[in-house]
Amino acid sequence: MNEPQRAFLDDLLATASPSGFETASQRVWTEYVREFADDVSTDAYGNAVAVHEGEPDAPTIAFTGHADEIGFIVRDILDDGYLRIGRIGGSDRTVSKGQHVTVHADEPVNGVIGQTAIHLRDTGDDEYEDIAGQFVDIGATDADEARNYVEIGDPVTFSTAAAELVGDRIAARGIDNRTGTWAAAEGLRRAVDADAEPTVYAVSTVQEEVGLQGARMVGVDLDDVDAFVTVDVTHATDNPDVDREHRGPIELGAGPVVSRGSANHPALVDLATTAAADADVEVQLQAAGTRTGTDADAFYTARGGVPSLTVSIPNRYMHTPVEVIDTGDLAAVADLLAAVAEGASDAMPLAVDV
Repeated sequence: MNEPQRAFLDDLLATASPSGFETASQRVWTEYVREFADDVSTDAYGNAVAVHEGEPDAPTIAFTGHADEIGFIVRDILDDGYLRIGRIGGSDRTVSKGQHVTVHADEPVNGVIGQTAIHLRDTGDDEYEDIAGQFVDIGATDADEARNYVEIGDPVTFSTAAAELVGDRIAARGIDNRTGTWAAAEGLRRAVDADAEPTVYAVSTVQEEVGLQGARMVGVDLDDVDAFVTVDVTHATDNPDVDREHRGPIELGAGPVVSRGSANHPALVDLATTAAADADVEVQLQAAGTRTGTDADAFYTARGGVPSLTVSIPNRYMHTPVEVIDTGDLAAVADLLAAVAEGASDAMPLAVDV
């Protein structure tokens, strides 16, 4: 990963993008892809699409990631100036209390999610309060003062900054799934550099964390796409506190993860694994027996059925403020996407043999 690519990743991770409030992050993404895409467009809800125009008779493939992250939303301003919050997406009530947060009002407002000191509570009765029972303290003394800074409906995110760990590993809030949008953009750039024969889209969708909504829009709008490759994160289960029943073969640093089953079209799985071997990219396999839990679940049923695949980045501590990835895995995903684009023409048409 060279310096501009790393700066792009850092900019994405530094830009808050809770579901429904992705505009700032989408601006970062579109500014980057405009440097090499033939065209960049956005729709009414902020889904962003960049394209490399290929040969007229060549296939069309889309690389996608979702721009949004989990977070909170201000749902009430109490008389004493505290803010009650609700969930945006799958926010984890066990990690929220005692954290620094930012309320993304007209101007950002610093706050904390309150946690009563250990000295003042009976730790024997400790339970994790639901998000609806937690509160943000911005320092206001009453509701009138609080309303000078925030209003109901303002989004809230953790204030965690990206941090370098040992080796190639980083920790950050929002790795799920700003890394996927990074990979989609970088896959497109590699396809442009190779003057790929297929037409290649890179897509940064909105509102995945609240029901794959952006993918539903894009799946209909991009009606010329022959295949979607969705890039998201998946659970790395190599940390010591993962229960044995949840342990799987996925490890940080062992390469991109190709899913099999459910939405994942078998011919597209074959294309990805063959392309990986040809490009000398090590991959891991993951089973998806019922659903992928990614935008691929929306793409593959669009327009009567479109071959789709999920390629994932191993991620520890998903939906916490300290998600951890290996940047080597991330760069390898972009390499894999470029190899898929290169092999797409020979693999078409993508169909099951019935």
